[in-house]
Amino acid sequence: MNRNPITAHASTAPNELLMLMRRKVLHHIPLLDDSQCVVDLVTLDALTGMIERPNWVVLMAGGLGTRLLPLTENCPKPMLRVGGKPILENILESFVEQGFHQFYLSVNYLAESIQEYFGDGHRHGANIRYLHENKRLGTAGALSLLPERPEYPLIVMNGDLLTRLRFDQMLKFHEEHSAMATMAVREYDFQVPYGVVNIDGTSITSIDEKPVHRFFVNAGIYTLAPETLNHIPDDTFFDMPTLFERLRADNQATSAYPLREYWLDVGRREELERAQSEWEQQGRRQ
Repeated sequence: MNRNPITAHASTAPNELLMLMRRKVLHHIPLLDDSQCVVDLVTLDALTGMIERPNWVVLMAGGLGTRLLPLTENCPKPMLRVGGKPILENILESFVEQGFHQFYLSVNYLAESIQEYFGDGHRHGANIRYLHENKRLGTAGALSLLPERPEYPLIVMNGDLLTRLRFDQMLKFHEEHSAMATMAVREYDFQVPYGVVNIDGTSITSIDEKPVHRFFVNAGIYTLAPETLNHIPDDTFFDMPTLFERLRADNQATSAYPLREYWLDVGRREELERAQSEWEQQGRRQ
């Protein structure tokens, strides 16, 4: 028995685990919680994407990108370049690096430019098929175009996001919580720029100087059980929040997965410029 094993905390970032494995020439590391109890085992194959995952990935790439005009006048938003390549290509590569190879791209606006660039996906080590929205169906509605029901939980992600999320960890969380649908959420802080006065009638009870309010916001990444597709109508605009509301009304379990890794929604010009300055640096940290 090894009385002094090499371990890591369960919250350790994947890049740090990979560096530790390389430094110590290890193929696996036990992960411990705050009580020093083993809660997981991470392997080198899992970190390097050598484990092939059967889950389908659906990337929503049909948005108009009106807030990024005129950049999106002749270029769909997911094809805008960050780090020398389209946003959608960065997303695809992140999944492939983690062992995902089965993709559906939901396309609408300037769909031909996306199809011409990615083709069947073999250049990226992926199998890509396309869902053609003849009209806008929304984030969940596009899933009604899937030709068959997946065998395993599927991941759905907006095609204008950049993240270093460990998708396998989100899948594991989804399964551990026996959820029908899981939404990745991001903590968002909003600071009121003034002193907030609390009153009772006309009497001041307290004054909070520039208080900070914290919320969890939808990060645009979802894990869905195959049965979820039964709740999505055909040929109808149906967004993802509506799907979650319908599942909750039907007493189906839904869960929120806290996303703590790098994440950026490239929806406006300033966010695109930020992504262009940050993304490659984030990759080096990985």
